[in-house]
Amino acid sequence: MPVLRDIDIGVLRAFIAVAETGRMATAAKIVNLTQGAVSQQIKRLEQLFGEQLFERRADAARLTRAGERLMGAAYRMVALNDEVVNLMRRSDFNGEVRLGVPHDIVGMLLPPILRLFRQAYPNVLVTLVSDTTSTLRTALRDGSIDLALMTESERGSRDQWLLTDRLVWVGANGGEAWLRRPLSVALGQESCGFRASAVAALDKAGIEWRPICQVGSLEPVFATLEADMAVAPFLSRTVPERLSALDNAALPALSSFHINIRLPNTGANVIAKELAEHVREGFRRRYS
Repeated sequence: MPVLRDIDIGVLRAFIAVAETGRMATAAKIVNLTQGAVSQQIKRLEQLFGEQLFERRADAARLTRAGERLMGAAYRMVALNDEVVNLMRRSDFNGEVRLGVPHDIVGMLLPPILRLFRQAYPNVLVTLVSDTTSTLRTALRDGSIDLALMTESERGSRDQWLLTDRLVWVGANGGEAWLRRPLSVALGQESCGFRASAVAALDKAGIEWRPICQVGSLEPVFATLEADMAVAPFLSRTVPERLSALDNAALPALSSFHINIRLPNTGANVIAKELAEHVREGFRRRYS
């Protein structure tokens, strides 16, 4: 009968971090280890199972079929471990918290952070409200939401600031929309903060342009860009793989924006404060 061996939860955390980010260096920041230590943990896991879990390349690590088989179980084991720890150490929060998030951030930066919050507080319902920063600011002021992430030109205070990122022009992979004149630009609503920055940069560079796809939802914008009909400004960390950042001199450089998290000036509830702290820590570990 084969001897059964225990699996170190810390090793599974390293495995998940590498799988999610595709990079040993980024995963090392998430789990607070050196890159060498993460590499050794992955080797330990591969030796335990007698399987190669990643295809290692110069700039990335991709899951093998064996690694893909492990992912689901790894998530469950880490979640169960965290559930037990939180059951014994933390307050059993119950209720709902309404989190406002701009359209471009909600799908690209938040899922892994919210997953960990759900595991820590399974009795808390997180309701996401996605809109422009200006609309979320109003909703926070009138109490329609409990806290919000905002993309702003001004960096927030130490407790508010999460990340600074630059705007980049984005278009279809191998596309030519950026070469055409007038330049077609997919812009958001009038209240979109990126819109003013893009328009100012184009006008200053003397580039003839025209706006198309002026909507708040991102899906029509994605469709327009993938069809090579236009370009659009995005934060560099939120460019989806099916599109490309246009790093060339033909289009003007864009300004940087800050992602800040904001709570009401008064009356923030305890669950909202806990979620805010969770988001701060998640951004610090994953994206700093």
